[in-house]
Amino acid sequence: MQVLVVYHSVTGNTKRLAEEIAAGVKEVEGVVPLLRTAREVSPQDFLTSAGIIAGSPVYYGSMAAELKAVFDRLVAYRDEMADKVGAAFATSGHPSGGKETTILSILQAMLINGMIVVGDPLEASGHYGVACTGAPDARTLAEARRLGRRVAALAKKLALK
Repeated sequence: MQVLVVYHSVTGNTKRLAEEIAAGVKEVEGVVPLLRTAREVSPQDFLTSAGIIAGSPVYYGSMAAELKAVFDRLVAYRDEMADKVGAAFATSGHPSGGKETTILSILQAMLINGMIVVGDPLEASGHYGVACTGAPDARTLAEARRLGRRVAALAKKLALK
């Protein structure tokens, strides 16, 4: 079973979170992460994944155009996206820079595709998804790992039913 971690990153901060989320996915037995940038991901990557975790830097309080374009192309595969587990993460350069609204913009795209969306596990922040200002610190990296594990475990559990 596979979980896709897809992201757009300019400074490397979003990429670093994506890598840690993928490491968390890998901790769940029988689940492998597929790490892709928004530019290199394919529709097939989405279709062959039981879960999708998408991340973006904050651009005007929303996801970057590069990630939005990925979701725009998925409209042709909407039926196949239904019931996959989805989650989101974001980074920004400013403490109040719209991280939650960016995460919500990603989750909205997932909901429109009929996906089952989850936020952070309660032992992390228990909110919309992983987010940080600037480079992720040790706490944020630990929360990213927990989010990866949560999505992988839930995708695996749903596949057994």
